[in-house]
Amino acid sequence: MADSSTPTPPPAAAAQQQQVKTGSPNDFLKGVIGKQVNVRLNSGIDYRGTLSCLDGYMNIALEQTCEYVDGVMKNNYGDAFIRGNNVMYITALE
Repeated sequence: MADSSTPTPPPAAAAQQQQVKTGSPNDFLKGVIGKQVNVRLNSGIDYRGTLSCLDGYMNIALEQTCEYVDGVMKNNYGDAFIRGNNVMYITALE
């Protein structure tokens, strides 16, 4: 009689599967409040700073904000407000 159980994945595949985090975008955004984030705008400009707060329209308030154009820091703003319709994505830096 043949064993019908599924074979165990190789260790590399198992490790890769463990790195995938599940959860909603809302859970992610709640989890990064107070942490360093990178906000990419539709124009391709990046803003890096501490996420202070955001609302349902994805309007974002950042503290200690730096502006990066093509990977080069151009300005240092301190506090900044980004209108949500300009946001392409948000990534956590920590």
